[in-house]
This record gives sequence, structure tokens and C-alpha cells, in this order.
Amino acid sequence: MSKRAPTRTAQTLNVYRAEQFRVANGANLGDGLGFADELNLDDVYRLSPTAGAIQINAFVGSTPCFEIAEGSQIGAPGADLHLDSCVTFMSSDGLTTEALVLVETDPEGNIAQIYMHPLAAMSPRADYVLVGVDQDTALQRFAQMACVSFTAGTHITLASGAQRPVEELRIGDRILTRDDGPQEIRWIGQQTVRAVGAFAPIRIKAGALNNSRDLYVSPDHRLFIYQREDHLGAGRSELLVRARHLVNGESVNHVTGGFVDYFQMMFDSHQIIYAEGIAAESMLIDTSNSAAFAPDVGEKLQDLIPGHHKTDHRALEVQEGLLSRPDAAALLKKSSMS
Repeated sequence: MSKRAPTRTAQTLNVYRAEQFRVANGANLGDGLGFADELNLDDVYRLSPTAGAIQINAFVGSTPCFEIAEGSQIGAPGADLHLDSCVTFMSSDGLTTEALVLVETDPEGNIAQIYMHPLAAMSPRADYVLVGVDQDTALQRFAQMACVSFTAGTHITLASGAQRPVEELRIGDRILTRDDGPQEIRWIGQQTVRAVGAFAPIRIKAGALNNSRDLYVSPDHRLFIYQREDHLGAGRSELLVRARHLVNGESVNHVTGGFVDYFQMMFDSHQIIYAEGIAAESMLIDTSNSAAFAPDVGEKLQDLIPGHHKTDHRALEVQEGLLSRPDAAALLKKSSMS
């Protein structure tokens, strides 16, 4: 695969307008969700029964000031979008739900709109008690969503052709890569999170993309597809597609509930490796996910692997609009077999 220059890729966020999520009981009675300085713990919020999630396309970075991109359903393209805080709510069943508060500002710096980006599904039939407001970890929480990860049990192809569960891999193990042959793992990360919302893994059922077994990956993990015929209409043979864009409720679906163990790996360069027999990307530290690591860890990784970001394959990524069809996975499978 040719190495192409990185392109600027927008990330899609599903948000609610702040006025659609109001205080039903508490100090700010009747007010919509505001930014951190305006919030009061123990206020009870309810989501409007007429509320619908709206998509914002944003260029995200390693600072909490993003930029609204063209194609957003709401917001002014080019406007600043500030990541204000991460708020935590508790519902009557005792479960907690996190959401990110985003503030759009106009060219003069005035607030144009406030949005809520929930990290798990929220229901208009539930009461949500505000139990936490955190400005310090909001960017880190956001960045964690962009970390491409395999779940425990995923079989990775070694340089020898043997298969090994990802949790049994170690630094120095030689992995088969599509472009550069056998490559040594330089870093392995692991985290355990609740399998809800933005952190619930995507299951690609065995055979859906010619995979030998069910493959479970994080929602933003990109899979590599080589099209022998362009049935999708992408205009090129080599594609990267995010797992969440293929969800169809049948062969590709979200798996929610309980906890999930996620594993990440990095090489000297960004690589396409093989998981359950199909091609998928390795971890890449960039502006969208660098804040997921503690500063000392991020700096250590940059020193350890100083050039891996120069081989980013993002120019191959297929945007969501082309994949917004229930037969997208079937078309990609057909394209790869034609």
C-alpha cells in the first residue's frame, strides 16, 4: 500500500442541544444544561421526549478547542467548538452516565450554542441526577473514544502465520503486517471500561467481512478493505472503514453491557495487521487521541516511536455518508471477493 500524506479528517459527534436537556428539579429549575461554572450538583435533569440527536462534524485536536467542519447538521462551519467539561449523571437504577459539554462560540467569542454529547444512551423517561462535573479530564475522556482497540480474545496473526490472542502478545513479538512484512510490537496498552455507549464494542460476525470468527473492536477502529470491484462507489480500491459505520443490527452490531477489556498495540510505523483473518489498523497516536495518555506516557511514546505518525493511512478512509446504508458490509464483502 502506498504511503500517502495525512489528510484532515472530521469526527462525527451525536449531540443534543442544551435546551433539550433541562433541570426538572433543583436549583436551576427549568434551565437547560450549561457550562461547568453554571452547574449545580444534585440538580435532576430530564431529556425532552421530542429530542433527537444531531450530528456535528468537527476537526478535533490535542487541545479542548475544536472546529466545526462542513457537512454538520448544526453549527456554523469554521466556528470554534470548546470542550468545556465531562459531567456525570446517576439514574434511579444507580447506574452512572457520562456526557461531554461542548460550547460553540461566534467570531467575537460569544456563546452561540451549548451541546451535550452523551457517552451512553439516555432516555426521555428517566431522571438524571448531576453527581459530577470535571473540566480536567474532559479532553482525556474524549480522546479515549478515538483509541483503536481490539477486545480480549481477538486472534492476531504472527509473522509465522500462527494465531495468538491479543492479551497474550508481548513487546517484541513479531506480527505480520500487510505493507512491511514481519514487524515487532513496540508498545502495548490495555484498559477496562464499561461496555456502554461510545465504549461498547462493535461485533463483526464471522463471515461478514470474510473474517474467520466474530471480531470485536472499538467503535472507531478502522478496517482495511481491498476492493477488486468498486461496488460501494468509493472511487478507489483501497479503503479504511470505521467499524461503527457498518452497524446494521444483523451482521455488524453493538454489544453492550458489563465491562470490556480493550488492547492497543503500536509499531515503528502505523500498520495494517490481521485480526481474525481480516485486515485492521494498529494504534496511531495523533491529535485526536494523544490526550488519552498521561503527559509523561505520551512523551515517552513519542520518543520511543518518533516517526509512526508519518505513515498514517487516513487518506484511505471512507466517510460515513457513503456507508450510511444497511447493505454496506455486504457490499464491501462482495467488492473484496469479486
